[in-house]
Amino acid sequence: MKAIIYDQFGKADVLRLADVSQPELRPGDILVGVKALGVNRADLLQRQGYYGTQTYGESPLLGLELSGEVIAVGSDVSDVEPGDRIMAIVGGGAYAEFARVDRRMAVAVPEGFGFIEAAAIMESFVTAWEALVHLGEIAPGNSVLIHAAAGGIGSAAVQIGNAIGTRVFATASASRRDEVQALGAERVFDYNSEDFEAGIREATDGQGVDVIVDFVGGPYLGRNLRSLRPGGRLVQVGLLSGQDNTDISLGLVLHNHLKIIGTVMKSRTAEEKRAMVQRFAEDGLPMFRDGRLRPVISQIFPLARAAEAHSSMEAGGGFGKIILTIENED
Repeated sequence: MKAIIYDQFGKADVLRLADVSQPELRPGDILVGVKALGVNRADLLQRQGYYGTQTYGESPLLGLELSGEVIAVGSDVSDVEPGDRIMAIVGGGAYAEFARVDRRMAVAVPEGFGFIEAAAIMESFVTAWEALVHLGEIAPGNSVLIHAAAGGIGSAAVQIGNAIGTRVFATASASRRDEVQALGAERVFDYNSEDFEAGIREATDGQGVDVIVDFVGGPYLGRNLRSLRPGGRLVQVGLLSGQDNTDISLGLVLHNHLKIIGTVMKSRTAEEKRAMVQRFAEDGLPMFRDGRLRPVISQIFPLARAAEAHSSMEAGGGFGKIILTIENED
């Protein structure tokens, strides 16, 4: 089969299309003919050598999410069959014509959705659901602050917060303000020119928000903690700042009994990923069927142009997900 590989860590141009062996099916797996897949920042980090030679999951190939058509099923799988349309989380291997998928990490493509749309759902919305609902424990009437709200996970989190009935605040570039507000954010602070801490203080009459989902880290940490109301939760999903060592006011954490929770999809165990997918499938997936949630797509590239897709993500400024396609949608 055709797949994207790289012979050494480096810039996007190390990626190339090559012939590799198809994955072997195990009893609990399904073999999927990949139609489209989402590009995620973890793919860039893996290509750059951030994870070293360690393989998280079960494939050295890039790619954490995909959509496609079931080609074959393992001996223990009885609830899907060849021809079914699915979208899934994978432990690597999505940048290929065929992928081995753990049946319990796959769900049916919602009715009315194409493969390209479906490829923009799983990693972003499962991660956002985990951060906001499971770890952040948001509830109707709460208030939340979503950083990097124009990205794939950020835009998903804004929609989820709005769908559940929370007051949603967000940070994004000024050029993306209107688009993020259209997803349900009450106010969007330009991270280049506005102080979100002061903005949150003013918008909440000095009370702060219940939950913050942050992808930046570093210099945001202190401001995040000061923007939480007593008992608030900071869910740290990424480190776009590249700074993972920073001072923290333990006195503030103790006095306001705050929670700081870290989460990342790539290093989760298979069982943890299955549980995350199940939680999303039960309560989040129905929101796509009734229109409360929708995938946001920034750009679409064919698989052979994976290097260009990576370069585009690194350049930043997009709104939503970058998708790679294997062939045209049916």
